[in-house]
Amino acid sequence: MADTDFRFFTNTDRDSLLSRFQTTLKDARYFDVLVGYLRASGFNNLYKAFTKIEKMRVLVGLSADRQVVSLVEESNPQGQLRLSRHDLKQNCAEHVKKEFENCDDSPDTEDSVASLRQMIKDGKLEIRAFPERNIHAKVYITRFPDDDRDFGSVITGSSNFSENGLKANHEFNVELKDTPDVKFALERFEQLWEQSDDITSEYIDTIDTQTWLNPNITPYEIYLKFLYEYFKEEINFDKEGGFMLPDGFMELEYQKQAVTAAKKILNAYNGVFLADVVGLGKTYITALLLQQMPAERKLIICPPVLMDGWKAAIRDFRVGGAVVESLGKLDKIEKQAENYDIIVIDEAHRFRNEVTFGFEKLQQICQGKKVVLVSATPINNKFDDLLSLIKLFQPVKRSTIPGVVNLEEFFKRQSRKLNGLQKGTPEYRAAVSAASAQIRNKVLSHLMVRRTRTEIKKYFDKDIKNQGLHFPEAADPRRIIYQFDEQIDNVFNQTIDLLKEFSYSRYTPLLFLKEKLSDFAAQRQKNIGGFMKGILVKRLESSFYAFKQSTDRFVLSYERFIDMFQKGTVYISNKVNVYDLLDNDQEDKLLKLVEDEKAEMYSSDQFNDDFLPALRSDLTILRHIQKLWKEIDQDPKADEFVRMLKKDKDLAGKKVIVFTESKETSDIVYKRLAKEFKGRVIRYSSEGGDFDGRTLSTEDARQRINENFDPREKTQSDDIDILITTDVLAEGVNLHRSNILVNYDLPWNPTRVLQRVGRVNRVGSSFAEYFVYNCFPTSVSNDHLHLEENIISKIQAFHDTLGEDAKYLSEDEEIESHELSGRGANFYKRLNDKNGFNDEDENAESELKYLNIIRDVRDKDPALFDKIKRLPKKARTASVSKKMPNALISFFRRGALKKFVYSDALKSEEIDFMTAAKAFECGKDQVKKSTPANFFDLLKRNKAYLDGLAVAEDLTPVANSGRSNEAKLQKDVMFLLRDTSQYTEEDEEFLRELSEALEMGSVPKKTVQEAKKALDKQRNILLENIKAVHFLKSWFSKCVYSRNNTANQNVNDAREIILSEYFYGE
Repeated sequence: MADTDFRFFTNTDRDSLLSRFQTTLKDARYFDVLVGYLRASGFNNLYKAFTKIEKMRVLVGLSADRQVVSLVEESNPQGQLRLSRHDLKQNCAEHVKKEFENCDDSPDTEDSVASLRQMIKDGKLEIRAFPERNIHAKVYITRFPDDDRDFGSVITGSSNFSENGLKANHEFNVELKDTPDVKFALERFEQLWEQSDDITSEYIDTIDTQTWLNPNITPYEIYLKFLYEYFKEEINFDKEGGFMLPDGFMELEYQKQAVTAAKKILNAYNGVFLADVVGLGKTYITALLLQQMPAERKLIICPPVLMDGWKAAIRDFRVGGAVVESLGKLDKIEKQAENYDIIVIDEAHRFRNEVTFGFEKLQQICQGKKVVLVSATPINNKFDDLLSLIKLFQPVKRSTIPGVVNLEEFFKRQSRKLNGLQKGTPEYRAAVSAASAQIRNKVLSHLMVRRTRTEIKKYFDKDIKNQGLHFPEAADPRRIIYQFDEQIDNVFNQTIDLLKEFSYSRYTPLLFLKEKLSDFAAQRQKNIGGFMKGILVKRLESSFYAFKQSTDRFVLSYERFIDMFQKGTVYISNKVNVYDLLDNDQEDKLLKLVEDEKAEMYSSDQFNDDFLPALRSDLTILRHIQKLWKEIDQDPKADEFVRMLKKDKDLAGKKVIVFTESKETSDIVYKRLAKEFKGRVIRYSSEGGDFDGRTLSTEDARQRINENFDPREKTQSDDIDILITTDVLAEGVNLHRSNILVNYDLPWNPTRVLQRVGRVNRVGSSFAEYFVYNCFPTSVSNDHLHLEENIISKIQAFHDTLGEDAKYLSEDEEIESHELSGRGANFYKRLNDKNGFNDEDENAESELKYLNIIRDVRDKDPALFDKIKRLPKKARTASVSKKMPNALISFFRRGALKKFVYSDALKSEEIDFMTAAKAFECGKDQVKKSTPANFFDLLKRNKAYLDGLAVAEDLTPVANSGRSNEAKLQKDVMFLLRDTSQYTEEDEEFLRELSEALEMGSVPKKTVQEAKKALDKQRNILLENIKAVHFLKSWFSKCVYSRNNTANQNVNDAREIILSEYFYGE
């Protein structure tokens, strides 16, 4: 019966309601529609069938907004719900806007609306709304001309007047053709029609003015809408208050803006990088951020030297519930980690390498917490440095960053772009730049607050001037050139030649084992050897005294090791990682760490026959070097420095900060200067200080330094002119009562130079400029024309001595052997370029420019701002532009993810914000053009490209590589889950949580590595389920935690078209 009964329409097979209307309406005279909702898609499907209709009436029961219903019921609790004329118009507009946001953007939609508009103009279409109650009926009354054999028909059932109701959904409708049935339905329709309100003009006006079919949206309005939608979440940050500042503390807009931006990021992603360039006040910004989160318990982890500063900051800014701990106390902190909700890590770049015990503990401390990473230099030499820090607050294989679920795979892709390219070449630099842009645009834009001095001066200029502040400018670098006499030059050259033969075998013993090492273990040994080689070379350049002390320690270390080896047993540390040693200014403790830390025992016969001869050869070289330097008691560098301090007009009588990497160099320089400038010199290192013949505790030394060099210190003194310090004062302290910095030893590490310069180049400095002096060695020569070549040859000698290990002079530089020949000249050139003291690109473009533009509109033209805010989704326009000729740019959003896609006749591609901003950017007088015929084709390509991009960007997590430790361990966990009958519920939940944690990449690599090694030694335990679970708990109980953000929040969000603009070529 269903196959032959044509009275029923269910939208299956050939019996859709749409096909029935297409058949009947071509002969109809009148068509009346009574529905709960009116959808433009209904017109879109049927407008071609309306050509012969004399009159079409549509009566809708618009659903009232809940707020409107509530207000009406509140004022008339006993009466019927009857919407006012104003409420009807408002509901009509909202329904139409929502409908067109979701309807198909195509030529058919345009054509159907044009037809609808013409029908209204010709008086053929009228639309009314019933005000008293929602209408849920769906009735369609068709009447034929008088000469037709039938009076008409009525169709009723479940279908609304929409594409879904007409053909897409499974519906149930019946058609009645008997005249009495049709007349009854018509009579009821007429009654309702008389009680309804005409909304025809509102309907079409809404389409014309409040949907994407609005033909009058200008290019300037599209530009402002683009800025509004991109910056919507932060436009009003500058208006937010609630900051409590210490007495006398300047209220700076750029710092408040950083706080509000950081808070938003922290709440969205559980972590944030506060990475303003040095000297902008990151400590105060962080304190203000913590102040805004009063309920959370806070822990600040920082270098010991910064603890007092942090304690003062949380006191002055009235930050409740905050504790400050040294980063050297991670064992203690780990035991108390559950006491905190927010972890702040100052100088976070120190933890950039994840394969260390320090990072492992830090990751465990941070699990399940909100994390604030404070560092001006979060990236040093590898993209993975940044990924390591992100792991402290994001599961890297299932992150919540829009568009990049698998961070690990994303960073691997960026690194692979450099494969096969030779470092230092234009191709390599271009690849690094492109990969860095990807990381910046797709990852850091969501996680990092970073502003440069250039941005602050340009976009917060008014605020800075109102506060009477400025940034000092860098003067051209100055040189302190000291000369080697003939004897010293001869000893120096011999030493260089000997060090080239030195193998550092004492510090790479595992390379001499008969049993082959893994590549990872071998590289670790090479790292330590290279680092120790760098120590000797650095000390040779730093001061002769420091070099002699280092040589003596090396000789003693070798003698002890050879003696131990000859007795048949040696103890070797194979756990120490070179990155744990880089910031140590106490060489004796550093060597002890290398020699004794977590030592493992080996038998001498486990080493090959080359080991002992290599040790003896190295010891012979060291003793020869000892003998060469025994007769040298001059110090030409110190002599020249003293002369400059007395004679140079920019040094004499000024406050001067002298930096050195070596504590022993600081000792010998202090002793010399203290004699020359009695009572005016202080020395500081990690162990404390010396002043005026007295030894000071760390606290006393810091207090004197603050009183003499920190303009914010309450008690100000002026009894010290010269501060000699190791790099323990290169981070996070204010020393800008001085504007003179001396690098006593060559600053091999550009990052360290930036940190040092940041002590004097700070907002609030009273100086117009600052000076940096560098010390350079040269040989005695009467030929001044060749002075620079002479200096460069000495610098080159240090690089040649290290060969490929020259990277250990600067842990953030990667050096290829082919670059070494010109390394000295390049290094010398950099040190004499004042731009080397600046970690920002003066030509870099800032998003702050565009944020300020939309804020200016908000403040100066509120009416325009309100209009822009209300422009419809899918808004479109066209203009003439050379920037993107004959192309369409579309702005898309999916949840928090914002994307820009460009298509022309040949290609489609994603573009970044800055590229899109430059294309959209225009003035009020930019002429609007009509959109081209191929607009929808290009829009369709943009949508397709975006959808394909979503798949390419890892919107599903990628499984662990089968060869990784995580994958192998996860396989073991899944093996244990095969039979859970003996487990408690807690055991089973632990295993499943551990499996998920491994899959997400949220378990410290070091923990996985060590646990896997331990498990491999007792594989049989896997056959004893309970013991195996206990074993895994002993390693991973701290790593299994509740995770709120296990899936990307944007995956299931609908794709939205925010706006599009077509650009004609001229």
